[in-house]
Amino acid sequence: MTDSTPATHKWRVTPWLFLVPGLAVVVLLVLVPFLNTLRLAFTDSMLLRPGDFVGLDNFRRMFADERFGTALLNSSLYVVCVVPFMVVLPLVLASLLSGAGRLMGFFRTTMYLPVIMSPVIVGLIWTNLLDKRGLVNELLGTLKLVAQPVPFLTDRWLLLFSAMFVTVWTGLGYYMVIYLAALANIDPSLYDAAAMDGAGPVRTFLNVTVPGVRSTMALIGVLSSVAAFRVFGEIYVLTDGTGGVGGGDLTMTMLIQREGTGLQARTGYAGAISLVMSVILGALLIAQLVMQRKQRSF
Repeated sequence: MTDSTPATHKWRVTPWLFLVPGLAVVVLLVLVPFLNTLRLAFTDSMLLRPGDFVGLDNFRRMFADERFGTALLNSSLYVVCVVPFMVVLPLVLASLLSGAGRLMGFFRTTMYLPVIMSPVIVGLIWTNLLDKRGLVNELLGTLKLVAQPVPFLTDRWLLLFSAMFVTVWTGLGYYMVIYLAALANIDPSLYDAAAMDGAGPVRTFLNVTVPGVRSTMALIGVLSSVAAFRVFGEIYVLTDGTGGVGGGDLTMTMLIQREGTGLQARTGYAGAISLVMSVILGALLIAQLVMQRKQRSF
């Protein structure tokens, strides 16, 4: 019995068979939840009650909610303060640790360790270090640099910047590995030419390394911006889930978690906040892509 199916038909169907598992995962875990969130955003749904259609009431309530303004401010500050460090510092580290040898491998492994640690473990470590009786305050007191313990975990702004520091410390190794891969693609002859021209380490870094990884820097800028705006674990653990004194350090994801969990969860309101957050992230990504294209055109 011969197969009468045309060969061209087989070749058209076969690629889709490989895509089906991945597409199924995307549809079930991304598309369906997004559409459900979109539906919930326009209802007064709660955890144990489906709710009714309320139009834009959730959005009116949101923009009148002081907590939303605080969360939006904190998340935006996180992006502004964290992203420049995430773009520059891992590149410097990658340049310093790009050589071969066991010692370089040891330092690269050491820098990557925080990446594989649980966010809860990282938060607990830094909570103990930054406590009023923690190692940092004890060291500052021993060196006579401060008269009173620094309120790293109780002052609104100090706590927020402490969380930013923890985020940078945790993410350095991850982005360093991406830069190491990009550095390996730079033509070594460019470094030889720079050395023959008498360029020092700083000039070589600025004129050879940075232009060689410019596209990678843009990619890391996008990835770190999204991660910074969606920050949750660091703030949650450092504040013990309270969002700081009076909720002054709430972020967007923490506000969504507060409204969308528990027996009295207002899932409709949480869906509205999630939808606004998605729009902001989309606008942020588009703006960065436009800036990236403009830089390439020059």
